[in-house]
Amino acid sequence: MATFRFNFRSEVLGIYTNVTVTLPTGNYSYKEGDKPLYKPGMKFATCYLLHGGGEDDTVPYRYSNVELYAERNNVMTVTPSVNDSFYIDTKYGMKYFTYITEELPVVVRSLFPSSEKREDNFVMGYAMGGNGALLAGIRRPDLYSACIDLSGGIGSTLDTDSLVGQLRDIKGLEKFQGAFGAAEDIPGSSLDLAIYLKKALENHVELPKLFIAVGNDDFIRDVVRKDRDVIQKAGIPLVYEEPEGYAHDWRFWDAYIEKAFDEWIPIQNRLTFQ
Repeated sequence: MATFRFNFRSEVLGIYTNVTVTLPTGNYSYKEGDKPLYKPGMKFATCYLLHGGGEDDTVPYRYSNVELYAERNNVMTVTPSVNDSFYIDTKYGMKYFTYITEELPVVVRSLFPSSEKREDNFVMGYAMGGNGALLAGIRRPDLYSACIDLSGGIGSTLDTDSLVGQLRDIKGLEKFQGAFGAAEDIPGSSLDLAIYLKKALENHVELPKLFIAVGNDDFIRDVVRKDRDVIQKAGIPLVYEEPEGYAHDWRFWDAYIEKAFDEWIPIQNRLTFQ
């Protein structure tokens, strides 16, 4: 696996920001043999892997075996650093949702061999990144063919009342309230994810394949269930798992990142050799 950490000036954010990218180069050779050949213009299926709260773009690669899982499934990964923004266009002016869904894909496809096809693009996140993945998948279903939310509890949700309640009740997390603004302003606003789901259903928009998982011992489990309930009530196909003995930690996330790559993500060009 090739790993890059690059820093560039985001026009949307107005700052220099970091992104980690991996490429499954261990699967390819420059000469004829048992492996596929490198070819000019080759493109890879791409998973946008969104990190959790209090982290940056390097953490998923330091705390999990995601490089192994991505390489054996022939997928490149992209992880932007979002500075506890909850992946939204924040009330304090930093437009992280615009960045990850509009600017970042253009930059990545220009600098790296990332496929532009919807069928080859996926979004996955854990904790805060799980909420970010659900947000991106519902608001921009044109970008991704699969969306994986792993124990996403605090942040964007399909249950508007839940978000409003969190903004009013959660104490000591000023960056949460700072990003979303006043609780009473959420319903009907651009931060009300339920509106986007409703519009997608009314317009018969094809949503990504949806996958949600949370450990049965996770403190955020009951909040995650609310997104599950909204999706199931709407009649949208959903794979939901709540395994026993797992909590809000890397033991769970590593196991389910592996499961997502090996079983859930509909990868078109998996390689059969190991």
